[in-house]
Amino acid sequence: MDEAPDPRYLLANERTLLAYERTAIGLMVAAVGALNLLEGIWPNVALGIALLLASAMTAGVGWYRYRQAERAIREGTDLPHGFGAQLVVLAVIAIIVVVALTVLV
Repeated sequence: MDEAPDPRYLLANERTLLAYERTAIGLMVAAVGALNLLEGIWPNVALGIALLLASAMTAGVGWYRYRQAERAIREGTDLPHGFGAQLVVLAVIAIIVVVALTVLV
C-alpha cells in the first residue's frame, strides 16, 4: 500500500499556486486601471493589453506548475523542471519596456 504524501508538501504547493494567482489578479487589476484610467493613446492601450496577457499567462503557468508538482508529490518522484518563473519574469520585463514607451510618447 502506498503511503500518503506529506501534507506539508501539498500545502506548500497550494500556497505556491495561490501566489501565482495573486500575482495574476494584481496584473489584471493593473490592466483594468491602465485601460480605464489612462488616455486611449496606443502606448496606454498596449500597456493594458500586455498586462492582461501577462495576467492570463501567469494564472495558466501557476495552474500548470501546480498540477506538475501535485503529480510528482503523489507519485514520490522528483519535481520536473519548471519554466513558469522565467516566463513571468520575461513578461514583467516586457511590461517594463511597454511602460517606458508610454512615458516617452
